[in-house]
Amino acid sequence: MSKQIILKSRPKGKPSLENFEIQEIEDPKNERVVLETKYISVDPYLRGRMRNEESYIEPFEVGEAVESMIVSEVTFSDHEEFKKGDYVIGMLDWKKQQSHSGENLRKVDPSIAPLSAYLGVLGLTGLTAYLALDKIGNLNKGETLLVSGAAGAVGSVVGQIGKIKGCRVIGIAGSDEKIQHIQEKFGFDAGINYKTTAHMEKAIEEACPDGVDVYFDNVGGKILDAALQNINKAARIINCGAISIYNKTETPTGPRPEGILIKKSALMQGFLIRDHMKEYEKAISELAGWLKSGKLKYDETIIEGFEKTPQAFIDIFDGKNLGKMLVKV
Repeated sequence: MSKQIILKSRPKGKPSLENFEIQEIEDPKNERVVLETKYISVDPYLRGRMRNEESYIEPFEVGEAVESMIVSEVTFSDHEEFKKGDYVIGMLDWKKQQSHSGENLRKVDPSIAPLSAYLGVLGLTGLTAYLALDKIGNLNKGETLLVSGAAGAVGSVVGQIGKIKGCRVIGIAGSDEKIQHIQEKFGFDAGINYKTTAHMEKAIEEACPDGVDVYFDNVGGKILDAALQNINKAARIINCGAISIYNKTETPTGPRPEGILIKKSALMQGFLIRDHMKEYEKAISELAGWLKSGKLKYDETIIEGFEKTPQAFIDIFDGKNLGKMLVKV
């Protein structure tokens, strides 16, 4: 028998273990490809898919398996592109074993980087950081880059790319330990602990005396409001995530940004990685080069055990991860 994790009920507010159920299922039949899960990516955006509403990606169905990016080993194949023993990555169900058509699976090479890295720095995490900065950020040497969620999987890569591009980089994170970490390991120039900061707008002003040229936003809410008060002329604001409001049961309201955007001739744009699939290979190639040369480093929080996947997902919303949150099966 194998196992799967289904969405048992739609969360109201913050997800809980009661929203998930672990079920025993029959082993998959030998169809074109049979996969054994090795690493599961748990990400904040999955919370949005647990709502029954229209979005950029279809919602999860109650009673069906949750899915996310997964690295698996091929244990059976009659597919011309894959052989037994290959490692692949794709959007797959939360199952220990599963059969698959082979469509949209991509082989990964464990000799180039650890398998887990393909879900992080060489996966959608690294791609999001790289392509959002490339398409919207348009970084210039000497500019100030402000990053929220800076100790997280995306934010830590964003900050490092900023340093590679010659920017001054300021990170916002949720503890003094995380601030020290992003400075010592990832080269951030300074940091702000939002949990101990009473006046975020003033704190950003002090950390960014020349103003903010690019703000990479992973959290939304009041931190976005404060960042907007400190942007420069022709600033670029990248809306990548909004974890601060994902569990809200009502649509939050806040300051209106249009006056600032007009006055500063600023750009504020949302970013979805799925809009740029044709550019993945080029981006991964450069990220891998930086990784090999030591210019790029990464953190992982790895939880062991398939059954712990729901709790690992829930822990993201309490900031218990440093870097990419993964489950090793």
